[in-house]
Amino acid sequence: MAEKWTTSSTTYLHPRAPGESDPWTSAAPGRSTQRLLGVDEVVGPSKVAALLCLTSSESMVVRRRLILLDDEPIELASSHYPARIAAGTALASPKKIRGGAPTALAELGYRATRVTEDIEMRAATDQERELLGLTAGSPVLTLTRTTYSDHTPVEASLMVMKAPRRLRYELEVQ
Repeated sequence: MAEKWTTSSTTYLHPRAPGESDPWTSAAPGRSTQRLLGVDEVVGPSKVAALLCLTSSESMVVRRRLILLDDEPIELASSHYPARIAAGTALASPKKIRGGAPTALAELGYRATRVTEDIEMRAATDQERELLGLTAGSPVLTLTRTTYSDHTPVEASLMVMKAPRRLRYELEVQ
């Protein structure tokens, strides 16, 4: 894995043109793949429901993936969508989404207009250590991203990343 890989979140927020690969495939500094671990409609955790402005009884579609770079697991990602938006669409299908989730959301009329991200570092859980191939006590970087279309939250993504990883932010000041 590239030790000095820098990634910018904006890469992952824009829909792709027809025929373009998903953002991860085009942005990664090596041979990248994703292994879909599951797609389910659930009543999700209260933390995620709050991010999506859902009541405790409203369901969401969750897509769980293991992200690999050069065949090495580097990230666990789960993306959550309100079921009223995602049910019956490519977001709820247990297969890869052509052009990625931002493209599927845009096709449904939801383009990212605002994003919030929270970043934390903590020790990996047992399950995270197993899936990411980490040793006991290993730290992980977590990123919680909420994507809004106008004022509506349309996606809450929870990512657990293997260190080292550097995230880059660019802000336009108006």
